[in-house]
Amino acid sequence: MAKKVQKSVTLKMSESKIPSDYSDFLNSLKSKIHTAQLKATASVNLELTSLYWDIGQSLLKKTRREGWGSKVVERLATDLADAFPGVAGFSKRNLELMRQFSESYPDGVCETAVSQIPWGHNIALMQRLEQYKDRLWYAEQTIKNGWSRNVLVMWIESELHKRKGKAVNNFALTLPEPHSDLVIESLKDLYCLDFLTISNEMPLALKTISFIIYKKINKINICLFSI
Repeated sequence: MAKKVQKSVTLKMSESKIPSDYSDFLNSLKSKIHTAQLKATASVNLELTSLYWDIGQSLLKKTRREGWGSKVVERLATDLADAFPGVAGFSKRNLELMRQFSESYPDGVCETAVSQIPWGHNIALMQRLEQYKDRLWYAEQTIKNGWSRNVLVMWIESELHKRKGKAVNNFALTLPEPHSDLVIESLKDLYCLDFLTISNEMPLALKTISFIIYKKINKINICLFSI
């Protein structure tokens, strides 16, 4: 009987003891989680920017070939709002920005750094830089350095590209650093939230619940990225 008690005590002590390699194991899991989150964010950004470019291209063709003006775009925004209630991404202003986006990148954006940064960053690039190469350079630097939108704007206004050079090589699509402001900002991007709840069959109440859950998850994600 005494041996059984001793064995039970030993087993409990073994179960409660933290293994020596636990920290390494935890860090490996955190790394996998961070990488998966980064890939998911990059994937959503790619799909979103591709969609916006495509919509913008369609509007651009209609404008050039059929003379579509502001009134038609306004009507389109209203009809899209009816079809996709609660989705801010299809406002008149944003549709006009999509058209500008397509005009700014006539050859598409899928294979460029532009497709990896949030929509707000892309708006800043379009509105503040006329040259195509300059926009690509800042998009690449945004990913490389993990810039938030405000930091990106600051560097554009300081004309950083004139001091650092603006050679654009064959840019390899890479993931930003897990702890960067860019990643945190991407996780909170409401355009991505709209994009992921775009179904017009989803009841408004469910979208509201989805939004609340999304916000909670973002808080958890931000905590994870700060570990």
